[in-house]
Amino acid sequence: MTDLRTLDNLEEDYFRRHPQEVDAYLSEIFDEYARDGNSASLLASLRVIAKVKGISALAIETGMSRQGLQKALSSRGNPRLDNINAIIRALGYRLTPVRI
Repeated sequence: MTDLRTLDNLEEDYFRRHPQEVDAYLSEIFDEYARDGNSASLLASLRVIAKVKGISALAIETGMSRQGLQKALSSRGNPRLDNINAIIRALGYRLTPVRI
């Protein structure tokens, strides 16, 4: 039987092997979100990076439960800004405005 992998799995593997690429990836996904407003795509991409970092470790750092973090980053998630900020900070970044 063929072992099929999802795009998320491929991305996770890639960023585990190339952690130096996370900075550029995060910049790109937020640029895309600024252009198209597709929050589901943004959350899916953040979910990939969260899995690379480790959902349990990230949950502890954000003060969220593991289930709460997974729900916030799910395709149906609608996280509050403070949750997104906590996730971004736990990943080692900050939200900053950029003039358009």
